[in-house]
Amino acid sequence: MGHHLDEVSGPARVAGPGEDISRQELALAARNHGLPLEALRYDVTPPGLHYVQTHYDIPYAEGSPWTLSIGGRVRRPRVLGTAELTSYPAVTRRVTMECAGNGRALLTPRPVSQPWLVEAVSTAEWTGVPLRVLLTEAGVGAGAVDVVFTGADHGVERGVEQDYQRALPVAAALGEDPEALVAYAMNGGPLPPQHGFPLRLVVPGWYGMAQVKWLRGITVIDIPFEGFQQVAAYRLRQDAEVGEPVTRIAPRALLVPPGFPDFMSRARVVREGAVPLEGRAWSGWAPVAGVEVSTDGGREWREAELEPVGGHRWAWRRWRFAWTAAPGQHTLSVRATDAEGNTQPLRQPWNRGGFANNLVQNVPVLCVEQD
Repeated sequence: MGHHLDEVSGPARVAGPGEDISRQELALAARNHGLPLEALRYDVTPPGLHYVQTHYDIPYAEGSPWTLSIGGRVRRPRVLGTAELTSYPAVTRRVTMECAGNGRALLTPRPVSQPWLVEAVSTAEWTGVPLRVLLTEAGVGAGAVDVVFTGADHGVERGVEQDYQRALPVAAALGEDPEALVAYAMNGGPLPPQHGFPLRLVVPGWYGMAQVKWLRGITVIDIPFEGFQQVAAYRLRQDAEVGEPVTRIAPRALLVPPGFPDFMSRARVVREGAVPLEGRAWSGWAPVAGVEVSTDGGREWREAELEPVGGHRWAWRRWRFAWTAAPGQHTLSVRATDAEGNTQPLRQPWNRGGFANNLVQNVPVLCVEQD
């Protein structure tokens, strides 16, 4: 009797009523990690604190030549080494990146996968070559539809053996705002292994699944891409229907946890009196236009102060709010609205993959009297 991949790779599913996080999900959570929310204070996230989501193994790329092929429907196919890529004029962009599954573990029923709460987001400064420059030099052919990006990470998912691959529409790949990068540096240093060394794609405003790491191939095609990560995964669907693709980042604001935490529960404690609140807000659809804060569980909302954009359109913005805390239990909530009117819901629509969950954050806080 033969053996098949489905012996180790089962179908997607949602957790049953009362089903706890499994050992498999715990193993995923140990490999991947989120941003400690107190690190929202950094304008640019240090690489070791930046969230990590890796589908398969981290490829080992030390000490061996790495090439990037550009082919398919192009007039001048090319193979570039890392030295050639670093010879182009360098471009640096500050970009907030968020995993499409951020917030998945808060859904009911819970999709069984990487159990993100709200910490799968970070901001870094990425340096590289604009993707449009490389594609223009290669000469995108007439009738081109999608540009496919292939990473060196290889595995099996839902019984399908694959390299990690995603595609962008040609217009997005050639766009100037946002401008995608083939990046080779993060925060002024080489890409760390977990962040795609030696090359990765960075697509400002898009969820993390589009930002292919360990990039080794770019292929222009004249039909819509139908790879697994494009048509089976990363779709907003209720059940077995085709659903809508996951693309741009929905607006979200997060709060730096105030006060100090309990070790196990992470419950927050503050002293009565003036408690400054701060956090970050972002959207991949339009600039953040406002942030509101509630200190009573969403009954009353007040405007927070937004810091200026500062020339970084695709990075998060800091917000601040002055709170006078009285002894007792409180629930702090924060929500962002962007310039196109997109805002965070108070009740989250459910989807089978647990994607694009931008439910308003609620932070329970115990305020105690001053000693």
